[in-house]
Amino acid sequence: MVGMHNSDGSSIGLQQPLPDKFAVKIRINGIVQGVGFRPFVYNMAMRNSLSGWVRNSSSGVDIFAEGSRSQIESFLLQLVSEKPPLAVVDDFQHFFTQTQGLNGFEIIPSKEISGAFQPISPDVSICPDCLRELFDPNDIRFHYSFINCTNCGPRFTIIQGIPYDRPNTTMNSFTMCADCASQYGDPQDRRFHAQPVACPKCGPNVWLELGQENQGKNSHSQIGQTQIDAQGDSAIKMTQLLLSKGAIVAIKGLGGFHLACDALNDGAVIQLRQRKLRVDKPFALMMPDMQTIEQHCIVNDEERALLKSRERPIVILQRRTDSKICEFVAPNQHTLGVMLPYTPLHYLLFAEFDEVDRESSLNSNKLRAKLSSPSVLVMTSGNLSEEPIATENNEAREKLDSLSDAFLMHNRPIHIRTDDSVVRVFPNPLEGEKPQFTVQQLRRSRGYAPYPIRLPWNSIPILATGAELKNTFCLVRDQYAFLSHHIGDLENYETLCAFENGIKHFEKLFKIKPELIAYDLHPDYLASRYALDRADREKIPTIGIQHHHAHIAACMVEHRLPFDSEVIGVALDGTGYGEDGAIWGGEFLLARYQGYQRFYHLSYTPLPGGDLAIREPWRMALAWMDKSGISWDPKLPPVRHVLDNKKNPEQLLTTLSHQLKTGLNSPPTSSIGRLFDAVSALIGIRQEVNYEAQAAIELEQLIDPQEKESYPFDLPEIDQTSGDLSIDAVPLVKSLVNDYAAGTKPGVMSARFHRGLADMIYQACVAIRKRSGVNIVALSGGVWHNLALLSYTYQILQDEGFTVLIHRHVPPNDGGIAVGQAAIAYNRFTP
Repeated sequence: MVGMHNSDGSSIGLQQPLPDKFAVKIRINGIVQGVGFRPFVYNMAMRNSLSGWVRNSSSGVDIFAEGSRSQIESFLLQLVSEKPPLAVVDDFQHFFTQTQGLNGFEIIPSKEISGAFQPISPDVSICPDCLRELFDPNDIRFHYSFINCTNCGPRFTIIQGIPYDRPNTTMNSFTMCADCASQYGDPQDRRFHAQPVACPKCGPNVWLELGQENQGKNSHSQIGQTQIDAQGDSAIKMTQLLLSKGAIVAIKGLGGFHLACDALNDGAVIQLRQRKLRVDKPFALMMPDMQTIEQHCIVNDEERALLKSRERPIVILQRRTDSKICEFVAPNQHTLGVMLPYTPLHYLLFAEFDEVDRESSLNSNKLRAKLSSPSVLVMTSGNLSEEPIATENNEAREKLDSLSDAFLMHNRPIHIRTDDSVVRVFPNPLEGEKPQFTVQQLRRSRGYAPYPIRLPWNSIPILATGAELKNTFCLVRDQYAFLSHHIGDLENYETLCAFENGIKHFEKLFKIKPELIAYDLHPDYLASRYALDRADREKIPTIGIQHHHAHIAACMVEHRLPFDSEVIGVALDGTGYGEDGAIWGGEFLLARYQGYQRFYHLSYTPLPGGDLAIREPWRMALAWMDKSGISWDPKLPPVRHVLDNKKNPEQLLTTLSHQLKTGLNSPPTSSIGRLFDAVSALIGIRQEVNYEAQAAIELEQLIDPQEKESYPFDLPEIDQTSGDLSIDAVPLVKSLVNDYAAGTKPGVMSARFHRGLADMIYQACVAIRKRSGVNIVALSGGVWHNLALLSYTYQILQDEGFTVLIHRHVPPNDGGIAVGQAAIAYNRFTP
């Protein structure tokens, strides 16, 4: 018996006995299309002198091979052990059959199988071979912005249907030239059946346009007033010049447009913020190489590997104190979100071109200089705040003209918009040992989507529509949960259309017709309305899922916990609709897929002004002061803010006091996210926010790492009959206000708050374990983006003997709850 294994660890074995001459049929499922699997099979068959064929089908790759026993044994082993770098084998089946006496081995046309489906490869960053050819003057694709092969390039963003063949991609309008066709048809070539293959003679091209809105505008940039008409290298050179002079350029990429500017130019970054209506939210950065990144950031080995990985995500890194990057890139933060170039066009943007001698429309004098882009570029999403990124050229001309000075365009269509993914490295603290590192995907999109999450069961077809903020949806079939790319906040028509189109695309690709739809309980979420409206039209059963239960279930699924598992779920976030109609967000659940028991929650506090209190943390500070019996002293920061900055401040305070007493437009909330807001405002850090979790993020940045004391919470004991108990933060608020009055430093107060919160979580988990006997803790919800809180909590829970589950491949925020919704729906719906 020859021993082999599937990707999940299960054994792949050869049947016995093996005759001297025989034939074998093989079916391989997983990510095996668009990754060079057929040429790999062909070359393995030729190496082993086998006859037969290989083809794509709607369900994967099919192989028929015949030869001697030793040849087949070697071939079967090589198919798994030497598979292409981008291939993922989920299932490997083979059985022996009659020989057919075939001569030679060939790749035959793909086969469509009704109802069959397969996973699809995400987009992949440029490989080393293509990068070398990109800068080889003797190569036909020298400086070609769309160079690719079977080991790299676009996949998910260009695919329109399966099987993954060129006619089913957005490359179907580009007819290959003789050179490309020869490579495409040569099984020995790296570009054999590379569907996006092209060259300057037959493929897409790039060009530069000057934005009409900003021609002649008196701005920080020095770009003149004349329309630019440049293509190929000239377009890239002119883009470099524009960026170096402080211009903002809209650059069409792999999954949509970026807005780019020089990250070392204060004026350019400020102008971009003003145009994009993005006041403080951090911008992502692109740097040409690791040397540049390490000039500006502290990078460990795990982060370095992530930056250089084929996914090329944005990685959250610690900023060096001597970095010259503009402070307006990430105001009030000690971290930067950084990525390396991942497309040929990106590398060309950073390339140093030889001397240019041409009449430039940007300057009346001749330009003779060595050109290259600034060493660090802001590369933020090409959109107005909260709208989907632009993907089409005309759409960009219309929507981005007021934001950019010029457009670097191309004509390869983008079928599905895809944002950059965001990840970080979490060092799991281990007593007396070197820390173990966990990579956490905070935004799962380009490079990762639509790679599926493997389920611990085979599911019926389910659609889970996710949440309102950071929306993703999830389609489930068999053992796969296809979590979508990042959609965004469903707060406008454009994003809702992207959500609906994404669902249609996934259903088509993966041949899924939902038999059940899961949705969030919040009645006003557009995703929930979509679910109920569609279910009514198509007569599909629905299940409403509580928000925080879905958070915990998503973490359970990611760790492949079986259907009868039970965990202590600590779900902390800003907003989630509770089954009692209140706004939950500080929840301690004893959770199973089938249901949950709420043991603890942060005590309810009014949210004065409703959603307005989310944007104005001073309101939550005054609410907690009122709850704690603390007078609204004008010396305290939130009160002083109202008196100094609001119209009719006394009337405003009177109105807010009335709201707190009567509950008028002040729904009760147990949100830990809102407690973060209140503490940030009380310390004087942030009274109003302009992006989600800003107050909490800036509060975390101030932590004094030397401070070991903690603020107290009041945690009631659990008896044999009690449950759904309130955790009171009044002792914390009183201690914090006393510290502020005593002149305690903000960093010390921030540290005491974070440590106090971690201590409270620990005490609650110990109490629930004592009552239930459950020793597994799952941490989920957007609050767990807070690295300090996660580190403190993980350490003390682990020291107490808990098994602690945190997110890795599924975002801990609302971008991951669709997976949990689907898991709960399946376990409730099926017997």
